Amino acid sequence: MHGHSFKIEVSVEGQVDRASGWVYDHAQISAAIKPLIRQLDHAYLNEIAGLENPTIEKMAAWFWEKLAPQLPGLCEIVIHETPTARCVYRGE
Repeated sequence: MHGHSFKIEVSVEGQVDRASGWVYDHAQISAAIKPLIRQLDHAYLNEIAGLENPTIEKMAAWFWEKLAPQLPGLCEIVIHETPTARCVYRGE
């Protein structure tokens, strides 16, 4: 068994709020993703439901499934396994 360090990018889209000047409050994105990162950090991914075969493609879909209900406007998740290997997932 060996470990990996992954990088995840979460993208949302929507209209800019005139009052705040934001499309989204980044704290809301962080609050949604932190419990998921805690669940995966230093865990045996094969034992997590939905990640029995933890490819970056399956991880991206797993993150999408968990985040979409909490983050209206979610439009893309990118998982980087290495500097040259990544998966882009758009809920398809």
